[in-house]
Amino acid sequence: MATILVIGASRGIGLEFVRQYAEAGERVIATARDATGLARLRELGATALKLDVADPASISGLAWQLDGEEIDLALYVAGVYSTSGADTPPTQPEFDRIMHTNVLGAMQAIPQVAPLVAASRQGGKFAFITSGMGQIGAVESSFGWTYRVSKAALNMAVVAAQHDYPGAILVALCPGWVRTDMGGAAAPLSVQESVAAMRRTLAGLRPEHKGAFLHHDGRRYDTF
Repeated sequence: MATILVIGASRGIGLEFVRQYAEAGERVIATARDATGLARLRELGATALKLDVADPASISGLAWQLDGEEIDLALYVAGVYSTSGADTPPTQPEFDRIMHTNVLGAMQAIPQVAPLVAASRQGGKFAFITSGMGQIGAVESSFGWTYRVSKAALNMAVVAAQHDYPGAILVALCPGWVRTDMGGAAAPLSVQESVAAMRRTLAGLRPEHKGAFLHHDGRRYDTF
């Protein structure tokens, strides 16, 4: 039985990761910001931890909550979205909301969680849910430009952090265009399909994937 940590699991992709790994018989630890989210996680059989990744004071205590754990797979799923383009300057509250959740939260989680992942006797893995919209080499428009900037920054944080944790495999993983509150009803992938594909990709990670930027089905992005 593996121990899986899902950071940002109250709904959507994070909640589906919890559901599928719990149904597979794995031990799941998952985080949510509020009582409703925590209750959903407990109903699925997960150990639920209260955590707000956008609040530095909250996430700074994550290591304390995980004291003594050995994490075989950690997933940073927390993320927020914005659709405005470069014709609209982001407000400071909007910029802070997106960057705190998508980037700062991940960067604060890494030094707390990556050592627990590196200690895994099963070969620990730490995946960060990113987006193809953060690929600098393939920008088609400014749509969602603050979100794009945040995901490009997250990708850099992952590949940079890999150098400090050689005992773990860190990857940036795009879930595809998924039918969630963020992805909308027109997206081609269901949450179940996306998560199932990502689970297969995660199971197949090898040392040569360290620092990689991957599609949900395991294909590598040509550029960051």
